[in-house]
Amino acid sequence: MEGFQATPDDGGIAKRLWVKFKNESLCALYTPFIVCLASGTLDSKSFLHCISQDVYFLQAFAKAYEMAEDFADDDEDKEAIRELRKRVLRKLKDQDDLVREWGFELPNNSTCDSATVRYTDFLLATAAGKVEGEKFTGKIVTPFEKTRLAAYALSAIAPCMRLYSFLSKEIKSVLVPEENNNIYERWIDCLCSESFEAYASRIEDLLDKLSVCLTGEELDVVERLYHQAMKLELEFISAQPITQSTVTPISQVQEPAGCNLTMFCDFDMTCSAVDSSALLADVAIIAAAKSDLDDCETLYPRVSAADLRATWSNLSSKYIEEYEQCIESIIPSETVGRFDYEGLCKALEQLSDFERRANDMVVHSGVLRGLSQEDIKRAGERLIFQNGCKNIFQEILRSENLHADVHVLSYCWSGDLIRSAFSSAGVLPVLNVHSNELPYEGSVTTGDMIKKMESPMDKLQAFNDILKSRDINGKHTTVYVGGSVGDLLCLLNADVGIVIGLSAGLRRLGEQFGISFVPLFSGLVTKQRELAEGGLKGMSGILYTVSSWSEIHAFILGL
Repeated sequence: MEGFQATPDDGGIAKRLWVKFKNESLCALYTPFIVCLASGTLDSKSFLHCISQDVYFLQAFAKAYEMAEDFADDDEDKEAIRELRKRVLRKLKDQDDLVREWGFELPNNSTCDSATVRYTDFLLATAAGKVEGEKFTGKIVTPFEKTRLAAYALSAIAPCMRLYSFLSKEIKSVLVPEENNNIYERWIDCLCSESFEAYASRIEDLLDKLSVCLTGEELDVVERLYHQAMKLELEFISAQPITQSTVTPISQVQEPAGCNLTMFCDFDMTCSAVDSSALLADVAIIAAAKSDLDDCETLYPRVSAADLRATWSNLSSKYIEEYEQCIESIIPSETVGRFDYEGLCKALEQLSDFERRANDMVVHSGVLRGLSQEDIKRAGERLIFQNGCKNIFQEILRSENLHADVHVLSYCWSGDLIRSAFSSAGVLPVLNVHSNELPYEGSVTTGDMIKKMESPMDKLQAFNDILKSRDINGKHTTVYVGGSVGDLLCLLNADVGIVIGLSAGLRRLGEQFGISFVPLFSGLVTKQRELAEGGLKGMSGILYTVSSWSEIHAFILGL
């Protein structure tokens, strides 16, 4: 059977779908509404406008539960759905009193927003069995059909409750307990409560139970409905009107001319899912193996695939061993008490010397000799990117409000490899590549290397030169995305330094020199407070961590 299977091993379909689409839910954290809410600076009119939409949601939930109860075949399921509906009706009846408990008064009149209409219309259509691709005509034929329609209704409700539970807990985690100055904390506590969590879990448990007897095709429909409900709820949060200045998303700054963005990023394991040196090794070994079979003449002395593989293996092992020794040697024996930028620079100069020697060793070994330019470009075209990476570059280039200049700063030995990868993603020639290059004789590499980007100092020099060359009017923001020790100086000099895939080595070295690693959402909440208090602070030794490119997308471009 194809599609999802609700089994005890994975906790059921509701949990699996939440995990599958959780990256999208993370994006909601970076909406202006949520960041301002978490910082306690949200204008009360914006908050009350959002809360005023609850009545329309609750009415739709009550109607959807009523229809799902009719469709449920099992008496126990009917009773469970009936209890969910009773809870919604109580909430609807007590809404005004509850808002007063939070310290607010709802406006006398409210209108249903278009984003609210899109979700509630979708929910009620789903609960009525009007599902795209389904053949239901309104007449119940079998008990299985009834169960299917009840499951569909629950799949359109479950992600909304889980999303609100998730967001409230994330917000709660960044509140400062001793300050107790967030006027929305009581509302946040309500969504973090055990009763709300139990409500969200009951919906998920019931969805799991109703889905057990569904076919693979019907489970695919459940997934599609769940995902659509999630997207509509995210659209609702994103659409909430905000009157104040915010720090996110960058593309929606309140300036008529838009925002100037200079975005920098590393390539290996930041954009790419594989290391470029390993990819070039594969190109060389495959070419050598083909040459072994063809027994043809080559421009350079031929090396067997087996010998070349052994040489690459020895180079790799030696590099890893000596790199770790170098890092150990530059880490202070004791953690400094403050952010020590100068000390970090001196330490990274030693790392720079090591990286240059390592590149010399690769050149002298001859492993880069005889690679076809066509093979290198073909490898770039097939290179796998980190999930979401290509999308953000493509959308940055399409943004009308964002005057963006994008640069890749990489230790990669072959600029052709990087350019080919991004060309296949449709973001060249606008994206600029700064890396080392492999010179060719004809269309075959000579084995030498044109060394342009070998060290943290080289990256920082390129970073500064690029910024000096930009003719910028109006608001300007620099963002650097990286994940290696070589990115540290650029990360620290950017307005926002984002570390993706934080390695233990990077954290350890950074913390020894007083660098703080803070989740991006938490950092933006702090920045929003600073903005409300009169201005943003400059370089402070703080870097921001993310788990995926989805978070970076939401921060820069919004949902």
